[in-house]
Amino acid sequence: MAFLDLKNVSKSYGDTPVLQGIDLAVEEGEFLVLLGFSGTGKTTLVNLMAGLEMPTKGEVLFKGRPVTEPGPERGVIFQNYSLMPWLTVNGNVGLAVDTMFPELSRAERAAKVAHYVGMVGLSHAAGRRPAELSGGMRQRVNVARALAMDPEMLLLDEPLSALDALTRGNLAEEIEKIWEADKKTCVLITNDVDEAILLADRVVMMTNGPRATIGKITEVGLPRPRTRKALLEHPDYYAYRQEVLDFLEEYEHGNQSKHASGAAPKPKAVAAETPKAVAAE
Repeated sequence: MAFLDLKNVSKSYGDTPVLQGIDLAVEEGEFLVLLGFSGTGKTTLVNLMAGLEMPTKGEVLFKGRPVTEPGPERGVIFQNYSLMPWLTVNGNVGLAVDTMFPELSRAERAAKVAHYVGMVGLSHAAGRRPAELSGGMRQRVNVARALAMDPEMLLLDEPLSALDALTRGNLAEEIEKIWEADKKTCVLITNDVDEAILLADRVVMMTNGPRATIGKITEVGLPRPRTRKALLEHPDYYAYRQEVLDFLEEYEHGNQSKHASGAAPKPKAVAAETPKAVAAE
């Protein structure tokens, strides 16, 4: 039984179709990345997993049970930080801990807050308020707050897209380290190819809308733990990268027939190119 299972899921808003015929099984402990152009229904798909929206057709199952509403076992990290501006880093993370673990003593809750603030590298800034933090630091607080609720699964809706390229890359590596340490099941939306390969066990590529569906799934077999530097030096990295770029290029030019089956060929050797971040938008 899959940890989270989408069976023949479709979603429309009135007469406007968004997703059609989504079949996807997410395994426990997996890091899954959803990749595609804007308008391919990625956020809608994560909202369905979170229980924030219901499918028009089909069903979403979490550990075999239908998802009918949001639940603390499925934590969501959005692009917007949504921090309480009057609370410190510890205060924002503590708000989640107090809500989820009211039975713990004050000392136990403080220890839990300190653990997750330290996990995202913000112990030195624990007493600062959001206005005193950079964008990357605010997003780290957002990640720590979600982790502190101890969900069984994390759903990340483009949490890095508003950051500058250097901060984005550094935080992506931090997320990979956190996942390695905790091995929570993760689903991440991104529009960045290199970010997807850095983080994913599988990259799920979406076709263009309307009626977007899964066009192709690529399993990333690169060794972990991963860093950007190690990936650039790995002989198979550019083959995976080129495979994803080839898919996106076909969809950019409107050819959607080749990948209809969703099957992923084995990565092939390609000539190395100068590494750069490539966005799918």
